[in-house]
Amino acid sequence: MSISAENLVWSVGKTNIVNGVTLAAQPGKVLGLLGPNGSGKSSLLRLLSGLRRPASGRVLLEGRNIQSIGRRALARRMALVEQHATTEANVRVRDVVSLGRIPHRSPFSGWTVQDQAAVDAALDRVGMLDRTDRYWHSLSGGERQRVHLARALAQAPRELLLDEPTNHLDIQHQMALLKLVGELSLTTIVALHDINHAAMFCDQLMVLDGGKLVAQGGPEEVLSEALMREVFCVEARIESSPHHGRPHIHYLV
Repeated sequence: MSISAENLVWSVGKTNIVNGVTLAAQPGKVLGLLGPNGSGKSSLLRLLSGLRRPASGRVLLEGRNIQSIGRRALARRMALVEQHATTEANVRVRDVVSLGRIPHRSPFSGWTVQDQAAVDAALDRVGMLDRTDRYWHSLSGGERQRVHLARALAQAPRELLLDEPTNHLDIQHQMALLKLVGELSLTTIVALHDINHAAMFCDQLMVLDGGKLVAQGGPEEVLSEALMREVFCVEARIESSPHHGRPHIHYLV
């Protein structure tokens, strides 16, 4: 396994936000994190990325504790796109995406043809190449999210962590972005709000509730009417989609 975690615990005061979570992401596959608001998805991603140190447990990258890996070396290997990533500076799109190349450059090295090619390729993958010279403050929320994904891809990571990447995107771009993520051949862990999207685009699912792992496995194994009722507090009917064969949830109101 490229990235795994053992019995992760992270707390605020006396409250466990992540409580004993163990996981192993399959190389080159998409692992979806599901759960109600406040279930610990974002905190788990920050623990997996090394941005937070667990109170107990550990995160392993190719069997090595990530706390023993330098930040620069880790950034050459793993990229995180946070849900509320932003900037106050009115920089151009190309400047934001160019930040993804920092881990690959020495402090005194100049900008290379390889760096530019990586930036252009990343912008092209997310459909933002024609907006390279646009200023950050002129972008919509969805465009900003795609730029942050391009910045992560410019890092050339092997592991990609995404926190609610479809926020602020219209339905067309939500579908396109998740399809793109599935085609990257990276080990990807993505927190999602839309359960049908998770069922459609993720190879494996994990469901968190109150910081604890309550279900994991393939979409067909994990998603059930009982789980929807007990974890998400909604009544639903689940059928196999005639279009993609994955579970599809019909909410009952």
